Amino acid sequence: MNLEYFHLIDRIADLHLEERRITVEARVPETSTIFEGHFPGYPLMPGVLLIETMAQSSGWLLIALMQFQRMPFLAAVKEAKMRSFVTPGEMLTIDVSVIHEGSGYTMTEANIKAGGKLACNATLTFRHVSFPHTDLRGHMETMARQIGFPEQMIHG
Repeated sequence: MNLEYFHLIDRIADLHLEERRITVEARVPETSTIFEGHFPGYPLMPGVLLIETMAQSSGWLLIALMQFQRMPFLAAVKEAKMRSFVTPGEMLTIDVSVIHEGSGYTMTEANIKAGGKLACNATLTFRHVSFPHTDLRGHMETMARQIGFPEQMIHG
């Protein structure tokens, strides 16, 4: 996890296209400038970054399901609930599944566990479009390789 660059996923742990679900892992860094202000003496992972972590996890599932031909963009966050604090150094497990698809949109249910306990969950909606620029697709291919996205799925 590299908070400053919004790289919030470390690796894909499990991907099941037929079941339309993914599990990813990410370790919250021990130190980050984000923790200097959130909160001094009591560093906590910001809830908005936990939502982004769920969104990025969902995005990788959707990219896999769309065979790396389209890019998902977060369109809505529903029912996001922060259930416990997430602190520096914790290993996060993020589970995502597709719950609805249609008209160029997909909804996912996502949850994050820290230390085996549910830390947060949300229902997320994504709009998916053709990659708007070749540089973005190239960046996504590079990131996919770094997190263990199946190579055969990158080039379809």
